[in-house]
Amino acid sequence: MRAMTITKSFFFALMALSVASPAGAADLLETYHAAQSQDAVFAAARATHRAGQEKLPQGRSLLLPSVNLSANTTYNDNSVQYSGTSPLASSGTSRFNSHGYGVNLTQPLFRQQNWMTYTEAELQVAQADAQFNGAEQDLILRVAQAYFDVLIAQDNVQLAEAQKTAIAEQLEQAKRNFEVGTATITDTYEAQARYDLVDAQEIAAQSNLEVKKRTLQLLTNAKPGDLRQLGQQFKLEPLQPVDMEKWVDEAQQHNSQLAVAQAAAELAGKEVARNRGGHYPTLDLVANYSENFANGGSLGVGSDSRNTTVGVQLSVPLFQGGATQSRVREAEANRDRAGEELETARRNVALQTRQAYLGVVNGIAQVKALQQALKSSESLLEASKLGQEVGVRTNLDVLNAQQQLYSTRRDLYQAEYNYLISQLKLKAAAGTLAEDDLAKVNQALH
Repeated sequence: MRAMTITKSFFFALMALSVASPAGAADLLETYHAAQSQDAVFAAARATHRAGQEKLPQGRSLLLPSVNLSANTTYNDNSVQYSGTSPLASSGTSRFNSHGYGVNLTQPLFRQQNWMTYTEAELQVAQADAQFNGAEQDLILRVAQAYFDVLIAQDNVQLAEAQKTAIAEQLEQAKRNFEVGTATITDTYEAQARYDLVDAQEIAAQSNLEVKKRTLQLLTNAKPGDLRQLGQQFKLEPLQPVDMEKWVDEAQQHNSQLAVAQAAAELAGKEVARNRGGHYPTLDLVANYSENFANGGSLGVGSDSRNTTVGVQLSVPLFQGGATQSRVREAEANRDRAGEELETARRNVALQTRQAYLGVVNGIAQVKALQQALKSSESLLEASKLGQEVGVRTNLDVLNAQQQLYSTRRDLYQAEYNYLISQLKLKAAAGTLAEDDLAKVNQALH
């Protein structure tokens, strides 16, 4: 908890509650590394990425030869009854075994659909890469958000505790003044009401802190311990580049969501060409080798045979009931849909980038304004307590000044965390968010 300089008693009460982070406290980067290996959502994305990489060898296999081995063994029981007589044939029954095997090789020479499937596989791999890159950036954002949510929840608990201590002091003072006749019972009631209210707020803050810790636990699969907090080295940094549209242009080139949509649109176009390939003839090189053996036959003698064939096989589709034309029309409709979805993705990415940019710019202005407001609130509280001592301010004025100070400080903490998150969101929208950016934010923690 960062130190607050207000009044002596309040300062010491707060310092008693504000314990510096232990040397073994986890920082943001360590939490991210734990989430990389433990977060189930990211693990699923990693497995999906591995599966996507297999599309390329599957597509390539359609261009390579296929070889099949077949074998058989058969028991034969034949009965033949000839009409008439012949010196070359006689009626009777023959029982014998026959067996054999064969090897068949097929090498596609021209198959339009197979070639288009291979080019689609290349796009599917690129799409899987973009999706995984987006999952990595999403993990950074989720870890940072969960980490800072815990910090602000801790700040709220400590602020509530410090405010409770300060109000308790006002309550005791109001009681003493009432006993000696220098204040009315109303001052006591006002302080008691504020004390009860902040007591309820402290309970709610502690409950919220537990929820935020459990949210962070979902990512790391371990209950979070002490976390490093923002230190005095925290600085506001202006954006580079300053021009918003340059960030939008960067996002249009590198954003992961847009890359996925772009690959999907190209895939839809390839799918049209692949289905049109159903009208084209196919040409294959076919080779076959087989051996068959029988220890008997219809003529009473066995036989061994070997057969080798090599040739080119042409197949021309003539009519498939209109299915090919229907699939082409379906693919064309899907291509149009993918094109519209790509345009939607472009607009959404531009909007997200501008929102993130404004979040950083406005965050800087808000932090500066709240820093100044905090100084004013501290001065107001000092003046109110001094005015109460000389009789120109009431106990209610002091309580209101304390409430304003705590609200301002809480808003300042939240603004600082929001500013850091907005920086990461802007990098993610531009498609450049990486671990180095998280490490830079981590340097602000002590």
